[in-house]
Amino acid sequence: MSEYLLEMKDIVKEFGGVRALNGIDIKVRAGECIGLCGENGAGKSTLMKVLSGVYPHGTWDGEILWEGQQLKAQSIRDTESAGIIIIHQELMLVPELSVAENMFLGNEITLPGGRMDYAAMNKRAEELLRELNIPEVNVVLPVKNYGGGHQQLIEIAKALNKQAKLLILDEPSSSLTASEITVLLNIIRALKAKGVTCIYISHKLDEVEAICDTIVVIRDGQHIATTPMAAMSAERIIAQMVGREMNQLYPKQEHAIGEVVFEARNVTCYDTENPQRKRVDNISFTLRQGEILGIAGLVGAGRTELVSALFGAYPGEYEAEVWLNGSKLDSSSPLKSIRAGLAMVPEDRKQHGIVPDLDVGQNMSLSVLHEFARLSRIDKEAELKTIRTEIASMTLKTASPFLPITSLSGGNQQKAVLSKMLLTKPKILILDEPTRGVDVGAKYEIYKLMFELVKQGMSIIMVSSELAEVLGISDRVLVIGEGKLRGNFINKDLTQETLLAAALDQGHALASNQTSQANQFSPVL
Repeated sequence: MSEYLLEMKDIVKEFGGVRALNGIDIKVRAGECIGLCGENGAGKSTLMKVLSGVYPHGTWDGEILWEGQQLKAQSIRDTESAGIIIIHQELMLVPELSVAENMFLGNEITLPGGRMDYAAMNKRAEELLRELNIPEVNVVLPVKNYGGGHQQLIEIAKALNKQAKLLILDEPSSSLTASEITVLLNIIRALKAKGVTCIYISHKLDEVEAICDTIVVIRDGQHIATTPMAAMSAERIIAQMVGREMNQLYPKQEHAIGEVVFEARNVTCYDTENPQRKRVDNISFTLRQGEILGIAGLVGAGRTELVSALFGAYPGEYEAEVWLNGSKLDSSSPLKSIRAGLAMVPEDRKQHGIVPDLDVGQNMSLSVLHEFARLSRIDKEAELKTIRTEIASMTLKTASPFLPITSLSGGNQQKAVLSKMLLTKPKILILDEPTRGVDVGAKYEIYKLMFELVKQGMSIIMVSSELAEVLGISDRVLVIGEGKLRGNFINKDLTQETLLAAALDQGHALASNQTSQANQFSPVL
């Protein structure tokens, strides 16, 4: 009997002659938690699709041994029957169905005659949720009633209901709060104690360090190293992922900061479902030329609502005055904002950033398609020339601009969305969670791009949930809490503790003091 539960040997997968996986080997012991690390586009998701049967046996080369026997899965159903369950980054839940119905989807308990045995399914669903220490969920309610954190845990319960021996988690914490991540990691520890094996894919290396026994790094479709976590550090993981030492995660560069060019006055947003509640409460601020203004705050503080209102994209009722170079703008819609010199990269790139039915190039040129209009037709040659130039300048990894945008990794999709907005040549660029779900190498490239843009005179507003990122990139930081502006800090000797205290409204005096300092902002960094 093999000492390994799973062995993947010399796995090769090609798409149109391009090798996405080039001879990868992985070995996993029972009860072990493997951290699978690599940049966006390294091949992590492709490898897991091979393992889980999304790509059937015969569409790839190599060998998979499962419990010592060859695995030749033709579908996900085959791998699930073997006990290999994958939880994708995009949750596979049906919003209108109940929690229990989702947990038993495709695996229903039935009564004689084929009717659903709802009593048995509800009882088993409650038992599984109790095992995961989340008993507060009502299993008969629609799953849409619960937030992203609970839905992620419901997906895990659904996997356990399928008798998972190997659980693959692909970016499971990308939409979770800090407290929800703690719950998730504790659940994984409990599963390991019960003998469940895990493959954990995450760009958040602190989570990888906390939960994984072994680190497997792949780069450009090749296996780089398999190392015990005890012998690794975040710095070593990063070096293996990107193929170079990255001594400074935040490549801050000196740049000149000019006079005030942008001003938001009296921004107020009302809740889309309860118009009596203010999601943003009368916030005003300024932005200088060449400045990176970070916006920090806890989940639900109103950061996304604030910047969406500035861009004319907030879905509910709102009030906002937007001024650029001393002139009041009409920013009542995204199109009007773009024409006025504003651009925004949204938080949810899949829902608001990309058009999934279009190819890579079409997504990139969408915002400036009018520039290629020649009477009743599009000048395809000029459009393609611009697209190829952007792909090169953004170091966007794609075999062709004609590939579906959905075939790209998350980081490369983000670069395409960034490129789409930069083609409009904005004066003010709003970035809402620009590096969410993006690996450290792609993050580094996005940060460098941001500094190049402000050196050219552009001004940037960046919303981020990562306080380290806010401190590493911003010239000045606004802190939002419960829809109110709670701090305006010059980023000099600023700490995460100070930002968090302001977000929790425990640093009001300090925030007020720093606000007065920020009004006398130094023009050069």
